[in-house]
Amino acid sequence: MSETIKQDCFRGCTIVTPMDGGDVTCRYREGCCKLGDRNYLKDVPAIDYADIYEVRFKNTRKGFYRNVSGQSIRIGDMVVVEASSGHDLGIVTLEGPLVARQMQAKKVNPETEEFKNILHKARQIDVEKWLESTSREQETMIEARRIAAELGLQMKIGDVEFQGDGTKAIFYYIADGRVDFRQLIKVYAEEFRIKIEMKQIGARQEAGLIGGLGICGRELCCANYITNFKSISTAAARCQDLSLNPLKLAGQCGKLKCCINYEVATYLDAQSRIPRVQEPLEFEDGPAYLRKTDILAETMYFSYDKSSDAVLYPLSASDVREIIKMNRNGIKPESLCKEPEVASPEFVTAAGEGSISRFDSPKRKKHHGGKKRRKENNGA
Repeated sequence: MSETIKQDCFRGCTIVTPMDGGDVTCRYREGCCKLGDRNYLKDVPAIDYADIYEVRFKNTRKGFYRNVSGQSIRIGDMVVVEASSGHDLGIVTLEGPLVARQMQAKKVNPETEEFKNILHKARQIDVEKWLESTSREQETMIEARRIAAELGLQMKIGDVEFQGDGTKAIFYYIADGRVDFRQLIKVYAEEFRIKIEMKQIGARQEAGLIGGLGICGRELCCANYITNFKSISTAAARCQDLSLNPLKLAGQCGKLKCCINYEVATYLDAQSRIPRVQEPLEFEDGPAYLRKTDILAETMYFSYDKSSDAVLYPLSASDVREIIKMNRNGIKPESLCKEPEVASPEFVTAAGEGSISRFDSPKRKKHHGGKKRRKENNGA
């Protein structure tokens, strides 16, 4: 039996449509995108909040719902849930004890939160209605962009998400300033005949929706696993001694790269143990000037020539702190020349120090003595 298979990573499912007009089936693709959860406590029964499940929808939208259907629901089931108007269709991505931990991580108080309900498992008619609605998203987004451009609004429609029953759609937009939606929503409602909800997203979220590869060669962090975007400033790059070049620090979204924040805490911790050198260190053979600092190694390099890096002498941060105390007390150490000179980093090839042909099998030498003897014997 022939069938067509469509993988929808925006919602984390695989849609199988038989060519002979049979029932359309949807399967959950665990871990297909950044919203995939690994339930490492799947065999542990839930004690608290056993009737609460995590349900995911399109892109980064998730929610917690209470199961009042009386049906046994497991991870991967497609369920029909309550919405602000009508009903929606999503995929159960988490159950059991991890739901409580996930609610704690997202600061959801189960004692005071009013959870919407899971009505029932999705039936065939629900899935078909859902597929019919979601198939309109691409053309609706293109038309919505055209209408916004005709109205002269300084905004961009980044994505459109239809509700499971097809009566409502969320328009995700990007805008630098404030936008007046009064006329736009009226035109959208008349054009698409649905309820309209406008939701603003940032440039980082848009890059996560589009996806791509970063300068490091890996998938974009915003498209891989980041869901909560924190503010990034040039101070984070400055404390790591990074070049303040906008072309190097900016990502594909035009904003500062998210990875700049990854090592800030490590650098700040190392910098707290490095003394501030405002004046040259005094030695018996002359003053030594600070030329550079290896923050993570907590090593400071000094030179007797304040305008040259030809000869550098390494000192640990603790030794520099002791020398500063000695200078304040009028004591000058003998000299830096007794300290071992810094060993410049040597770049070694991937093959190592030996020859790159050392792995080749040795060639056997050809012996021609046997041929000469045979010729002599034949001649005799």
